[in-house]
Amino acid sequence: MPGNYYTDNPDLAYHLHHVGLEEVVRLKEDNFRERGRHAGAPADYADALAQYERRLQQVGALCGERIAGRAMAVDQVGATYADGQVAFAPGTAANVADLKAVGVMGVLLPRAYGGLNLPVTVYSMMTEMVSQADASLQNLFGLQNIAQTIYLFGDDEQKKRYLPGFASGEDDGAMALTEPEAGSDLQSVTTTADYDEATGQWRLNGIKHFITNGCAKVLLVLARSEPGSRDGRGLSLFIVKSGPGVVIKRIEDKLGIHGSPTCEVHFQNAPGELLGKRRYGLTRYVMSLMNGARLAISAQAVGVAEAARTAAWKYARQRQQFGRTLDQIPAVWEMLTRQDALTVAARTLLYETSRYVDLRDAWAEWSERYPEDADARETSKRYSRLADLCTPISKAFATEAANQVAYDSIQCHGGKGYMREQQVERLYRDARIMNIYEGTTQLQIVAAIGGLVKRVLDPTLDELAALPFSGGAAELAMRVAEAREVTAACLVFVESDSSNRLDLAARRLVRMATLVYVSYLLLRDAMRDNARLTIARRFIWEFLPEVGMHDRVVRDALP
Repeated sequence: MPGNYYTDNPDLAYHLHHVGLEEVVRLKEDNFRERGRHAGAPADYADALAQYERRLQQVGALCGERIAGRAMAVDQVGATYADGQVAFAPGTAANVADLKAVGVMGVLLPRAYGGLNLPVTVYSMMTEMVSQADASLQNLFGLQNIAQTIYLFGDDEQKKRYLPGFASGEDDGAMALTEPEAGSDLQSVTTTADYDEATGQWRLNGIKHFITNGCAKVLLVLARSEPGSRDGRGLSLFIVKSGPGVVIKRIEDKLGIHGSPTCEVHFQNAPGELLGKRRYGLTRYVMSLMNGARLAISAQAVGVAEAARTAAWKYARQRQQFGRTLDQIPAVWEMLTRQDALTVAARTLLYETSRYVDLRDAWAEWSERYPEDADARETSKRYSRLADLCTPISKAFATEAANQVAYDSIQCHGGKGYMREQQVERLYRDARIMNIYEGTTQLQIVAAIGGLVKRVLDPTLDELAALPFSGGAAELAMRVAEAREVTAACLVFVESDSSNRLDLAARRLVRMATLVYVSYLLLRDAMRDNARLTIARRFIWEFLPEVGMHDRVVRDALP
């Protein structure tokens, strides 16, 4: 029966109230001076939390009462293409209309442009719930990062022209980066942008493919603006509106997320306008855009994992076999509780990462607003380093976890799980793309290993290790401390090895560090809520031993 995806999941409220948003909210609300500028701004932190709670309940109700019920039909019908035009499935169109009606299409944008000025952490929670209801819809809801990129790097005129449309939901966006030959190697982009001095107009020519929502009204297009260049330094980012010169050639026939159209887009002398500065397109703007997208996919993965584990538990409690329900069979119970541990762990890492992103952005904006504050920019840089490391490890961990949880959910359902009549079959197909798009898990490792080598996480781990753990948590903390020592020693070993095996060992080193970090976070949460100790214990005993295995492989089995 329909429910509310926020109130039905106490884990979300726990993180909202315990992740630690006081500093974020104070900065975003300009020490609550926003109250005098905009009627809807909170008066204090308690008021802000109450507003966030109301918004989350609103989205949770919409997801449980409407969006989830349309998901099967959306999957069956999918987006369609005819005569150069893309049409959403009727259920998708209804979902987008519902999201627009409740006013959550501009949650990250400042109120001056019609947005809600909400933290990324709250947006991640909305993203999780939307994805739990229908992962394909998140690929439309989550493209709010397009508007955020225009806000961060556009000029005042561009912000005034584009952002209100995004905030109202009248406009939607897409990032057109990938090309048939370039793939993930964005430095190899060949789409050109030529500037006509006489008219003051940029014209773009080239082909982009695998473009999520490429039929959008506003596209951010990565193109080569510097003739003769061959690397990322010759690329700039452009705003291109749908219309003359922008041709949708086809949409992809995909394994999953059928409600989200994935387009091949041809630019044929299409007019565009430069976003930000020339030559900064890849090195600064796209990296910012992609990091936002990667965090959104982490939330998408957690939502799918939550849907899969919830479906598995529901089925196991109802299905009778051998004179008892499935959840009373030890082998099934063990699988179900592993799903719980993976989902909660992925969610915990997601919201810790979201907080770092919030702190980075809030301090950066504060330093621009009050340049006399000498410490603000350095504080922003510190959180930027944490966000840059934790975003790829969150994406890698959450998306791999979602695939495992969806796999186990089908296993729990047995033969019925393989049938299209069960939602877990769709969840399994939808999950498979998540550790591929916006950078495969392997590329997340490449993005994370530099921060690991620089010991970016060490001060945070020191703080977590110094917490006053007691009882069962203290024993578990000792095991985590031992795993941390093994991880640190393995990294030193790799760094000192003359054969330069860092790249080969990177996946294992990142996995080791992630397991240690997540274990500490779960133990910290168990201190606040003793009921969480069960999850922490299960995760640490089940997954932390991987650290020792990876260490032995790195030392003895890699060439």
